[in-house]
Amino acid sequence: MNTRQQQLQAFNRLLDIMDDLREKCPWDKKQTFESLRHLTIEETYELGDAILDNDLQEIKKELGDVLLHIVFYAKIGSETNAFDIGDVTNSICDKLIDRHPHIYGDVEVADEEEVKQNWEKLKLKEGKKSVLEGVPKSLPALVKASRIQDKVKGVGFDWEEPHQVWDKVQEELNELQVEVQAGNQDKIEAEFGDVLFSMINYARFLKVNPEDALERTNKKFIKRFQYLESKATELSKPLMDMTLAEMNVFWEEAKKL
Repeated sequence: MNTRQQQLQAFNRLLDIMDDLREKCPWDKKQTFESLRHLTIEETYELGDAILDNDLQEIKKELGDVLLHIVFYAKIGSETNAFDIGDVTNSICDKLIDRHPHIYGDVEVADEEEVKQNWEKLKLKEGKKSVLEGVPKSLPALVKASRIQDKVKGVGFDWEEPHQVWDKVQEELNELQVEVQAGNQDKIEAEFGDVLFSMINYARFLKVNPEDALERTNKKFIKRFQYLESKATELSKPLMDMTLAEMNVFWEEAKKL
């Protein structure tokens, strides 16, 4: 592994390259915060894929892409004297020190949960009016629900036992069925949302990340369906010409692989 000095040299090299690109490359010169935003989101998802695949080489590569974006934004900020990479780094250092009084102060904590509770209390002291202010509006709904529940838990608004959450799931499912039978589409959608929200809450009590769990299922489904497609190709028979029973034979084969 690299020494601290080598790590700093590598980071300095990246800063120098960013300076060169911003000055000399037509594409890099044109970029703005807004033009980079969707690319940053894409890179973050690619990092997430690599983590789920437990591909360490790919994680290293994608971390580099994310780091590039951080340096890029800081470079753009420096061009209007708004901030530079030093300001960005010092800002997060100051926040980490302030939010960890059990490390850099005289506060004592018993466990991880107490750390998270203190974190939310400190944010309110910093001037935030709501513990939910830190939940990005543009987060995907499933991730947002998980973050909302995690944050309100930090101030003590939570169920006490897993069975209480499961009872709530059952209650929401029953309410959904009532609306399905009534045929009111707007209320069906509302109750379906309640079911999902309560299931995400239950996942938290089971110590399961719902986003990761769903993505694992997505990957599993894709793998099995592509096996089904390959078998259809071997038979020179389009899937749309196969019966559901025929397709199910290959689906069951895929499940055993």
